[in-house]
This record gives sequence, C-alpha cells and structure tokens, in this order.
Amino acid sequence: MSVEDQQLIEQFLQGDADAFDQLILRYQDRLFNTLLRMFNSEQDAQDAVQEAFVQVFQKLHTFQGKSQFYSWLCRIAINNVLTQKRKRKLATTSLETAKEKAGIEPDDHNRESHPSHQLETSENQSAIQRALNELADDQRTVIVLKEIEGLKYEEIAEIIDCPVGTVRSRIHRARSELRQKLQFLWDDNLQQ
Repeated sequence: MSVEDQQLIEQFLQGDADAFDQLILRYQDRLFNTLLRMFNSEQDAQDAVQEAFVQVFQKLHTFQGKSQFYSWLCRIAINNVLTQKRKRKLATTSLETAKEKAGIEPDDHNRESHPSHQLETSENQSAIQRALNELADDQRTVIVLKEIEGLKYEEIAEIIDCPVGTVRSRIHRARSELRQKLQFLWDDNLQQ
C-alpha cells in the first residue's frame, strides 16, 4: 500500500474526515472509469462508486493493508455491481442500442460515409465497448482490470476472490472472444 494512502487511512481512523475526502478525490474518477467500462452505464457506475465509498467509510477500520487500497475499493465496488445485476437479472441495454433495435436513429456503419479519422476512431471505440459488453461478466471484469487498469494477475485475483490460474484462463478466454468479435476491425484496416 502506498505511504500516502496509509497516512490518509490512519488520519481518517483518528477522526480526520478530510482524510477520507482525500481518498475519495484520489480514486473516484479511476473507479468510475473502470466500472463504466465494465458495465457501460454511467448511472450504474456512479451509483456503484457512491455505494462503494459508503461501504469503505463504514468498514475502513477492517482494512488490513495487505493489498493496495484501490484493489480493496475496486473489489467492493465490483461485488456490489455484480450483486445488483444478479438481483435484477435483466440485460442492461444502452439507449443507443435500444434505439437501434427499435429502428429509431439508426447508426450508419458504412465507413465510406465517415471520412473523418476522429469519427472512425469513435466508431472503433464503440465497437470495442459493444464487444466488451457482450462478454460474460466474469470475463469482462478481468479483461478491464488487466488491459485497461493495468493490474497484475495477483491483484485481479485478490479483487475478484479467485485463484490466479482462474484469472489467467478468464483473461485468455476474454481475449479470444474479443479477437473473434473484433476481427472485422483488423480486416478493414488491412484492406485500407
């Protein structure tokens, strides 16, 4: 654990509420971005971040410091979101996808009608996000933590509470599925 995190935690546990505010400021954006990539819903990500910090506020005295503070925080947030998803058992669909399925404001996927590189990049990012959203929750979680957050296998294993070997196999399967789902991007780039 970083010295700064350790000092802030100790200050908070001694009654300094400003120290907890500093922890929030340090990690809220990173946690939000991680959860947004995993669950593709700004509202759900915001709710999960808020709920995670409420739980951390209540349970910080139980944090043993054996892991990074962010790993512990991320584990709490991910567990909350997965629990909520299990309770709802509803497939979440973005507004854009719902409109597309209903035939309202269809997206034009023809590359030739988008000459700007910025728009092309935006489309590629959207395709990647859709492919991520199609992965099973356990695969999406590990691939985001590994490839986007840059966490080590051991940290991911700690966050999701499973063996390192399981993390490795989930990452391998997620990469394989993403490769299949996104093959068209590479094919299109080779043709250009």
